[in-house]
Amino acid sequence: MTSIGVRPKLGPPPAPRRSRSVWHAVANGVVLVWLTLTVAAAVFQGEPRWLLIHLFLLGAVTNAIVTWTEHFASALLRVPAPPDWWPMARLGVLNAAIVAVLAGVSEGFAALAAGGAAGVVGVVAAHITVLAVRGRGALGGRFTPVVAWYLWAGAALITGGTLGGLMASGRVPSGWHERMHAAHAQVNILGWVGLAVLGTLFTLWPTVLRTRMVDGTGRIARWSLRFAVPGLGLAVGGLLAGLRWVVAAGLLVYAGAAALALVPFVRTLRQRRPHTPASWMLAASTGWFAVVLVVDAARQSLSGLLALVLVGFVGQTLLGALTFLLPVVLGGGPAALKANAAVIERVWPVRVAAINVAVPLLVLPVPEWASRTAWIVVLAALAAFVLLAVATILRAHRPSAVVAGVSAGVLLTALAVGVTVGGGHSASPQTVAASGTRAVDVSLVGMRIRPGTIEAAPGTRLVLRVTNKDAMQHDLRLESGQATPMLDPGESATLTVPSVNGTIDGWCTVPGHRAAGMTMRIRTTHADTTHAHTTHAPSMGAGQLDLTAHPSPGWKPYDAAVKPAPGAKEHRLELHATDRVLGVAPGVRQTMWTFGGTVPGPVLRGRIGDVFTITLVNDTTMGHGIDFHAGSLAPDVPMRTIQPGQRLTYRFRAEHAGAWLYHCSTMPMLQHIANGMYGAVIIDPPNLPHADREYVLVQGELYLGTPGSSAQVAKMRDGRPDAWMFNGSAAGYDHAPLTARAGDRVRIWVVDAGPSSGTAFHIVGAQFDTVYKEGAYLLRKGDPGGAQVLDLASGQGGFVETVVPEAGHYPFVDHDMRHGESGAHGILHVTK
Repeated sequence: MTSIGVRPKLGPPPAPRRSRSVWHAVANGVVLVWLTLTVAAAVFQGEPRWLLIHLFLLGAVTNAIVTWTEHFASALLRVPAPPDWWPMARLGVLNAAIVAVLAGVSEGFAALAAGGAAGVVGVVAAHITVLAVRGRGALGGRFTPVVAWYLWAGAALITGGTLGGLMASGRVPSGWHERMHAAHAQVNILGWVGLAVLGTLFTLWPTVLRTRMVDGTGRIARWSLRFAVPGLGLAVGGLLAGLRWVVAAGLLVYAGAAALALVPFVRTLRQRRPHTPASWMLAASTGWFAVVLVVDAARQSLSGLLALVLVGFVGQTLLGALTFLLPVVLGGGPAALKANAAVIERVWPVRVAAINVAVPLLVLPVPEWASRTAWIVVLAALAAFVLLAVATILRAHRPSAVVAGVSAGVLLTALAVGVTVGGGHSASPQTVAASGTRAVDVSLVGMRIRPGTIEAAPGTRLVLRVTNKDAMQHDLRLESGQATPMLDPGESATLTVPSVNGTIDGWCTVPGHRAAGMTMRIRTTHADTTHAHTTHAPSMGAGQLDLTAHPSPGWKPYDAAVKPAPGAKEHRLELHATDRVLGVAPGVRQTMWTFGGTVPGPVLRGRIGDVFTITLVNDTTMGHGIDFHAGSLAPDVPMRTIQPGQRLTYRFRAEHAGAWLYHCSTMPMLQHIANGMYGAVIIDPPNLPHADREYVLVQGELYLGTPGSSAQVAKMRDGRPDAWMFNGSAAGYDHAPLTARAGDRVRIWVVDAGPSSGTAFHIVGAQFDTVYKEGAYLLRKGDPGGAQVLDLASGQGGFVETVVPEAGHYPFVDHDMRHGESGAHGILHVTK
């Protein structure tokens, strides 16, 4: 039977789908453009700043993750690629949003920055929604759990991007900035990047090594994700809530989950060693990621790990993956793949070795020239990769004249922007000659704000791009109300002054930094250059303290009795830097900066050859360090400043006997010592004879007032203490005398903490038959002579011995009577 009259409807043939190789050339070309911008920013701006970091992480890395998670999900789920319009639309909207974030933050347009952040969050939310919907209709298989890692990575970016957008909007209370910034960093690095990388390695790693996937990979992928996500959630929630123990628990759970996820990685590595540039880079980046996780879990902070994260982990992961994947997806058959791989892999041993040698130099305390050299090496390696990757793409796909022109324009624009924002500023006033909007780079470094003066035409909208180039935390607050969050070393923020009129002062709010000189001034070009100086009421002098008054309720004297040196050869102590309100004079309580909650801090004692291992934990809201005079070692690492919540280990061997000072090593040291951060270490001279009573007295100066305030610091600089103290209290031992019995041999160790004045220690009614000063005996028992004073300069120590002849009250004083009559006195009460 033949049918007639029935003809199929004919229409235009369906449009041919765009070649996937062309799509990957475009998408990865965008990644390379962002990498080029990163290099340009690094060349013209120097060390990592906010813009450089976000050009790399938000621009290059985010584009790469979105592109490749879609590629891997489609391959693993065995579903067709999405319609052509979707990836192109996503690419365009995503990069427009990224540009809005970068421009908005850099130029001070908060609404633009917040809108851009919302755009990035929206694109990633749509991206993971599409992955999830397409995954429901997939056949599934043992690779399905890997896609779940991509979905949770996207959820992490949504969280981190939301936090970033809130901070960029300027509507977050200043007290929340530090918490949100820390949570923003952790969720983006460990979540968006970390989860995406760990999920990809399950399949990419054996593919790169050209070996089979080990058994049990799917099961491990499921179980490790079940712990990684809650761990990350705990850590981020703990950071936002300010609960350090929750943060520590969350990071430990995440690190454990990451270790489980890397079990297939290690088992595969045992089957076959790295032998290609991609495999070596992925192996190195995974190793650095493990280091980041260990240090992060220990410190609960990514502060100070910037180079390790950007270069060691994220950078090498990106370059290693692209080195392997680009030749594969560009197509052209086996011969083309081999030829493309040969281009992108040129000189790879030198590039990989250079990057991994440079990473430790970027993290460890090394001379500045070594750190700069390391950054140059890293940038050279990145630039070489970009050039080789561009050559690989061009070899496979020759661009049209229009595309080539647009690409050249983008790169030239990047160069122009780099030149515009890159230059440094001298200490001389910077003048913004015309009204309108002007941007000025401001550096916080060396206890100074540079430039110190900015002159602008009336009505100028001034955008300050503030970067902390110092080794400790700083911020910038303007008297007009604008303020940055507290900035870690290397971090940046932007302030906008809508209209400059008159004079606006600015300063760092860290206690004591304003008084130490961290100030700046913005003024209009016609403004009077004179400015009234703030006058202060006369400071409270010692004569205004009633040293005979009753101590404050609850006051307890510092226990001056010192125990004999313990028999152990190694001494361990965890020492917490903390702020405490203490009784510093009769009836007077004041906030003091302390080691261990007391002034002075705990007394350490040992013998020559003993090893001291001190763990300093910073429980305050500002940076602190420590310097033990009893040890001899390079100060770069153990005496560095650590930020709130951080800890360091200080280990030294006692090579010489003496009464040694320890004190805070953070600048301005005058303020940290004067506010109570000091203590004593006693290393016994060989064959030190027995004494019936042993005491230690650490003399210091008392400066009343809010720690770090201008009035207090002015007194410190002028050497005008309100009183002098023994063991943290003026006249304290008048009210709680030291004790002895008649005929006792009394040994008193004395250390002068200063920070500005020495002491002439004397016991009224007693003579010294033994004097030991700065590691040497000046007088020994049995010598015909005697002594009346132990004179010590600031930072020196020693001891004296006397036998008290009869019962009574023996005053001990600093015989410089300005000091003795102003609190540096006490009583030795001798009974029968």
